[in-house]
Amino acid sequence: MAEIKDLAKITVDLQAQKERVESVDFKIITFSLGGKDYGVDIMNVKEIAKADKFTYVPNAASFIRGVYNLRGDIIPIIDLRLFFHLPQDKKADGLENMLILRIDERVYGTVVDKIDKVVGIDSSTVQPPHPIFGDINIKYISGVVEKEGNLYVILDVVRIFSQNEDDKNKPRMPIQENTTDNFVPPPSSVQATEQKAAAADTAIEFIKESLLALKRFQAGTINDVWVHQRFIDWSTTRAASDLQIKNANDADEFLDGFYSVCDSVLWDDDYANMVKSVLPDMPSNSIQVWNLGCGKGYESFSFACILKLRYPDARIKIWANDNDIMSISNAPNMTFDMEDLPDYCQSFMVSGRNGFSFNSVVKDSIVFEYHDILNEATVPDLDIILVRDLLSFVNTRDQEKLIDTFKAKLKKTGIIIVGQNETLSDEWRSVGKAPVSAFVRNE
Repeated sequence: MAEIKDLAKITVDLQAQKERVESVDFKIITFSLGGKDYGVDIMNVKEIAKADKFTYVPNAASFIRGVYNLRGDIIPIIDLRLFFHLPQDKKADGLENMLILRIDERVYGTVVDKIDKVVGIDSSTVQPPHPIFGDINIKYISGVVEKEGNLYVILDVVRIFSQNEDDKNKPRMPIQENTTDNFVPPPSSVQATEQKAAAADTAIEFIKESLLALKRFQAGTINDVWVHQRFIDWSTTRAASDLQIKNANDADEFLDGFYSVCDSVLWDDDYANMVKSVLPDMPSNSIQVWNLGCGKGYESFSFACILKLRYPDARIKIWANDNDIMSISNAPNMTFDMEDLPDYCQSFMVSGRNGFSFNSVVKDSIVFEYHDILNEATVPDLDIILVRDLLSFVNTRDQEKLIDTFKAKLKKTGIIIVGQNETLSDEWRSVGKAPVSAFVRNE
């Protein structure tokens, strides 16, 4: 009987321990200094950045690297390695990793070796600082916590950046109530909500940087709605400690669902009919189309058939561009099995030795050309621009350059079709319905 009671007690203890481990009521941004792992309260982190060429300030303390222009705000830059007398790990390219911190109403830049990730912790597992952490003055440490085999020293950035003695008593990170240090209790529901929102914003910024580095995906205004909705979905299927994108496979998984339907295949009948329905009446029988990022040509052939059906008496010319020269070269020679063709394409096919191919009416309407979209365009004034999913994979400056080109080339009566999860600014008016994202000038 005693053994059964002992077993029951062990089971209850294990369950309680599991619940404590799985509880997350505090989040930190983790980073490394001198080969050790540290963290700061995510509520004090405004953003992360990389920078160099700080402006030197004469007679400043040795740990102050200078000042930096952060989008118009001049902020001091403190090198935490110098502040704590730790060895430096200077990057070969000269760029420094920075945490931009907000302490009360002030903003500081702090230089660290490497910024890692957002870590969710149970505040009850945080231990008070111990004198063994001799690298850093103990008064600058809020606590120590172990998470997934890593030991993090949590810095008290409020005290580090205090300007007077009164700041020593400002609330710091909550830890166990039975400690003798002056910590406040766990955050209120309002504070917890604000903390979660701040953590989500920071986590999204980390994800955006990872997508850019791994997939050249430029998260911004053109796809911001999708990115935030995807993050919500992403968060509900992954543990809080596993939200970050660590490799190309993670990036592919996050971007799953971003790309437009019928990508790299002939458009199916449903999608073709939806595209056809948004095409406006044209004032001329000569229709000029620019298809950017046409790939292997499936999109161009699909669109050519739709245009022939929508404007049967028009002279149609599609300028199909891509920077993959092999795809462009092979596009005109594609062949198909008739059973694989959607209904709207079948009347435009001819039989050949290797299968069915598009007839001369369709082929002659398309000019496949190698072209880098970042170079100057030589297309005429346009009635339609087809540029699905491409804008999200060029940087913000080039996006603006391309959209300016679209404005210059597109006729006032013209229409532009972008990726199904992309949108344009208020200068454009949406005329499409999901999954077709189409816009005209907002006159």
